[in-house]
Amino acid sequence: MTDGRSAHDGRTDGLAGGLTEGRRVYLDKQSPAAYRALVRTADAVRTTAADAGLDRILVELVNLRVSQINGCASCLDVHTRAALRAGETTRRLGVLPAWRETELFTPRERAALALAEATTDPADRLGQDRAYGEARAVLSDDEISAVLWVAIAINAFNRVSILSRHPVRDTAPTPPRAAPAGAVPTADVTA
Repeated sequence: MTDGRSAHDGRTDGLAGGLTEGRRVYLDKQSPAAYRALVRTADAVRTTAADAGLDRILVELVNLRVSQINGCASCLDVHTRAALRAGETTRRLGVLPAWRETELFTPRERAALALAEATTDPADRLGQDRAYGEARAVLSDDEISAVLWVAIAINAFNRVSILSRHPVRDTAPTPPRAAPAGAVPTADVTA
């Protein structure tokens, strides 16, 4: 096809001007046994994190920060929704890329985010040493191990989604437009 859509499913490859460099393979569909193994690994990592005492919000912050660094739209979509369900605030999610510049994250969260970034950029050995030093002050060995496993797992899922170009589709209803200043709301629209 010449309009930027893949021949196998009609979706675009997301390149400017509709140009494609070939049809993308959905790795999860093409090699389901390998993908199921990755899902089982993620399940084990989730259990490891819970057993280490990491709360769901901290785990989702790690998932999101790694996905931000890697630019994985699909994982950002999934884990933003998961973080909100776990009770995370939109304010903290909004400043997550600049977490070092805020006072909104706890020392444990800051240590976990530093470890997540060090895991995502393994070539930065100085960053790894610094992250470990910060983590040792506030996290146990079990917690450090769990955070690293969470970061490793989401890095793997990021690669699957990015290389497959998993789409992010609008599945939610369009939110209502804000009423003009001074308008009286006609209905309660809470989610």
